[in-house]
Amino acid sequence: MNRLEVLSTKPIKRLKHLLTSGNLWLYILSLVKLNGKIHAYALDDAIEKEFLFKPNKIMVYVVLYKLEGEGLISSAFEQRRKYYQLTEKGEETLNSAKEYFKILSDKL
Repeated sequence: MNRLEVLSTKPIKRLKHLLTSGNLWLYILSLVKLNGKIHAYALDDAIEKEFLFKPNKIMVYVVLYKLEGEGLISSAFEQRRKYYQLTEKGEETLNSAKEYFKILSDKL
């Protein structure tokens, strides 16, 4: 089985889904941190450009709502647009997630 065939197996497809759409919050927090602040409408395209998958726009809004409710991001209106920024709790959570992935990667 060549590398391309391995990447097309059902277990790998499930893994990709869980690591992308299944954990959309990681990508959103990363982009908010990277940009300082970000407008929700631009997030799906930014995720596609940076992380090579395009999430459903409605899911982006659902995740933003949850992240704000958990205190991981805050929002403020600038003119007619709502922008999101990372909170201290959000940055700590993102750093913990990155550390977890490093540990997990080393174990695999």
